[in-house]
Amino acid sequence: MILNAQQITAAQNDGDISISPFEESQVQAASYDMRVGQSGATTSTKKIVNIRDAGYILLQPGDFAIVTVLEEIRLGPQYVARFGLRSKYARKGVIATTGPQIDPGFKGRLILGLTNLTPRPISIPYKDDFITVEFHRLETPTAKPYDGPYQGKLELGPDEIEAVTEAEGMAFSEVITTLRSVSDNVGKLASEVNTLRWMIPLIVAFGIGVIAVLVAFKH
Repeated sequence: MILNAQQITAAQNDGDISISPFEESQVQAASYDMRVGQSGATTSTKKIVNIRDAGYILLQPGDFAIVTVLEEIRLGPQYVARFGLRSKYARKGVIATTGPQIDPGFKGRLILGLTNLTPRPISIPYKDDFITVEFHRLETPTAKPYDGPYQGKLELGPDEIEAVTEAEGMAFSEVITTLRSVSDNVGKLASEVNTLRWMIPLIVAFGIGVIAVLVAFKH
């Protein structure tokens, strides 16, 4: 069963789920909008960005980023959640590469992977609504609540940072930049070839004219 707005608030008040900080304005018809958190990292900068201080995190064309969610959440053993990127970012060309399920018993902050598939930089402001979370109530509590490596994680850890800042090989953003450079060079070469194509008849005509003058002068 998917929880509606009233049920999300009731589950929060009863302690069956916990969202901190919880704000009624973030509750939607049957979901809760969560916001951009304090830290992230991108393959183009290869360093941690303090999104709160900077005001935003910038995804360059082709960039892959990891971003923390502002809210800390906890799910009871009878609740599971599913999340997705808000459509306003999907329409801009950003995709989420993490998720989509939050298992019963999970507690901590979500850490999302994001990729900018467009040829334009995209900024994601601090505390902006960027994911929507649906909460589902199971018929009975699970006997195997989540106890994986992300349990209790609140900030970016060494594994997440290494995946972005120390990735070997060419990052997707660098591939995009390289391809754009190649495209520009090919376009320039094509322009030069096109100019040369128009010049060839003139060169030939000029050569024929010179030969004709030389022949006439000789006679």
